[in-house]
Amino acid sequence: MKNVHKPEVSLLWRPAEAESQKLRNYYLISLLVILGIFIYLGQASAELTIKTNHDHINIDFFYHGSTVNVSGISDPDTDLIIKITSPESHQSLRQKGKIGGILWMNVGTINFENAPSLYFLTSTKKPDDILSKDEMAKDIVGYEALKNHVELTPVKNEDEKTVWFNEFVKYKEHSKLYSVISGNITFTRKNGKQEYSTLFGWPYQAAPGEYTVTVYAVKNNRVIDEAESRVQVEQAGLVKTLADMAKNNASVYGLLSILAALGAGFGVGLIFRKGGGAH
Repeated sequence: MKNVHKPEVSLLWRPAEAESQKLRNYYLISLLVILGIFIYLGQASAELTIKTNHDHINIDFFYHGSTVNVSGISDPDTDLIIKITSPESHQSLRQKGKIGGILWMNVGTINFENAPSLYFLTSTKKPDDILSKDEMAKDIVGYEALKNHVELTPVKNEDEKTVWFNEFVKYKEHSKLYSVISGNITFTRKNGKQEYSTLFGWPYQAAPGEYTVTVYAVKNNRVIDEAESRVQVEQAGLVKTLADMAKNNASVYGLLSILAALGAGFGVGLIFRKGGGAH
């Protein structure tokens, strides 16, 4: 009987196969982690849309303000914050004081940098009840966050900055250009979805320009989604013609202004003359 020579089986491949198995496990774990992250983000994000029914406002001769309705679809499990702001710009307040202890006069100017000329904020609840301070600061939600964002000069310390910022807000609120309120967003259910809506009164004092409308979906004290729209305000008709003339042809505009003033004075004189002759 012949001896069958059995070839020796090398075991050198086993360490390489083990290493390959480790790599496959690593890739599988990484894939599961990434999948888990996507699932978490999908659960955390809200279905959120926004539209403005009056996104183009014309300032004509008979313009005296308008309204802007903001609406859309939101997740029923989230709170909402809606903000309308103008581009940031330079603002100022005149500082008054007594001269010689008798006369009240302008004694200086407080300058505000990075301050919007218009700031509207409305929410389902008070912002500081539903949003962390860090989140409020990041998205400039509320007067406190706006105060920390705006730069004031000249001020000596934080207390003086607070005093002047509060005066600035009072002036803006009196001019109907600043407003922070809560509880005036209405919700309705339609086709299994939640629709929201709120109405802003648009002041005639708001300057021409582009305004940003932002809605934030808030859950667990943080913003989980946001959507944006725009409101364009521009001059039209005779108002635009006169504004362009004042900017591009100041001499003609000045002459027309003088003639208009003389005509108005002449008309008033005729009215009083007729009134005097009737007695």
